[in-house]
Amino acid sequence: MEETLKDKTTKLAFSKSIDIALKKIKKDPVSGMEDITAIMDKYIMPKDQDENSAKHALDRIRGEFADPSSKWASFAEDIVNDIDDNVLKQFIMTVAYNAVYKGNAKRNQLQKEYNCNIPWTILFDPNSACNLACTGCWAAEYGHKNNLSYEEMQSIVRQGNEMGSYFFLLTGGEPLVRKKDIIKLANEFNDSAFHIFTNGTLIDDEFCEEVAKVGNISFALSVEGTEESTDFRRGEGVYSKVINAMETLKKHKLLYGVSVCYTSKNYLQVTSDEFISNMIDHGCKLAWFFHYMPVGNDADVSLLPSPDQRKYILKRIREIRSGSSPHKIYAIDFQNDGEFINGCIAGGKNYLHINSQGDMEPCVFIHYSDSNIRENTILEALQAPLFMAYHDNQPFNDNMFKPCPMLENAGKLTKMVNETHAHSTDLISPEDPKDLEGKCAPYAKEWNKTADDMWEIRKEEKKIKN
Repeated sequence: MEETLKDKTTKLAFSKSIDIALKKIKKDPVSGMEDITAIMDKYIMPKDQDENSAKHALDRIRGEFADPSSKWASFAEDIVNDIDDNVLKQFIMTVAYNAVYKGNAKRNQLQKEYNCNIPWTILFDPNSACNLACTGCWAAEYGHKNNLSYEEMQSIVRQGNEMGSYFFLLTGGEPLVRKKDIIKLANEFNDSAFHIFTNGTLIDDEFCEEVAKVGNISFALSVEGTEESTDFRRGEGVYSKVINAMETLKKHKLLYGVSVCYTSKNYLQVTSDEFISNMIDHGCKLAWFFHYMPVGNDADVSLLPSPDQRKYILKRIREIRSGSSPHKIYAIDFQNDGEFINGCIAGGKNYLHINSQGDMEPCVFIHYSDSNIRENTILEALQAPLFMAYHDNQPFNDNMFKPCPMLENAGKLTKMVNETHAHSTDLISPEDPKDLEGKCAPYAKEWNKTADDMWEIRKEEKKIKN
């Protein structure tokens, strides 16, 4: 997409405004935060049908930033002081300006034009290879057999940009097996952001120096909880290597966080004050929390959280994220935050997944596809039967605590896969959707009453608030 003169002028004005605000924050945090709020008001907040909710959100942000004792004002100040200037500036330009301001306008236009989902972010796997052999992970068995070529990764990013998508998530395998290609890709597409989910063991000083130069790469390092639980699954000494990687990232003032899969076994550990404080002490600015999914023929259903455990997790992560919590970290609950984004975000509604074979899947946890990047464009896949089934059925439930067509709405994924003639993309042992449904149905039945009670309470709370 070639920039017009107006686009270039607007981008330059935004860039200069950000430079001034960031410098001001270091000298006068409250005044600098006021400038950031004004920039958000001018460029980021929607001015159409969401104007009232956007104004409410902006007023709340303005109130937080104007209060020197506010956790979020302090958190923002820490980010400005702790993160390399180039990395922070690149993050703001690629995410706030390109992905939100410029990208959303393009996405909205294409969604109307093609009547299909257009993703805000694209997740792709550069390779299936990994340097570890974690218990229960397919990459440990499959090894290096599948890779996206550099040209295919180029094409994914280029196609994403053409649709207004400027934020890319990389996973695997272990994506940092391809460190040189990732740096090359980030250099070539310096108007996009690349967020890498990694085991962290391949991070070193030389790589961090390169990341600081390109500026548009951030990280989420996988941790199972304690040293004992991490090493049990990932191998002896891995926890120590991950913590060392965090310290290396911290030394180079890079942007990173932690990625956690919560289960019935570790949910208390990974949401404890001790764990969160430890991750913050090691420089983490964000925390991704993912619900365990029983995907794969050998999946252990005993790891699925009980209704009471999931309810605890939901409440606990929101406590961590709240302004009253002492923990200065932004926590994201991938499953339980559905109410804030109108349910399931997969199928291109907000994101899609491309595996190392080139299969385009609705979700990183949904291993079924009817399109491949070696045969179809991403836009063609979004208009293909499987992705259109997502588009036409989202949200899959009026209760936003039950967003997923696989986990909480047993039978819906099976119906979509069968009706669209999608095939399993599992690299080891293809799984019949009916078998997957069989593992999820008891969970869905148990969660249903708890979720319904919680949603009724939420609806009443919203009525009172409005």
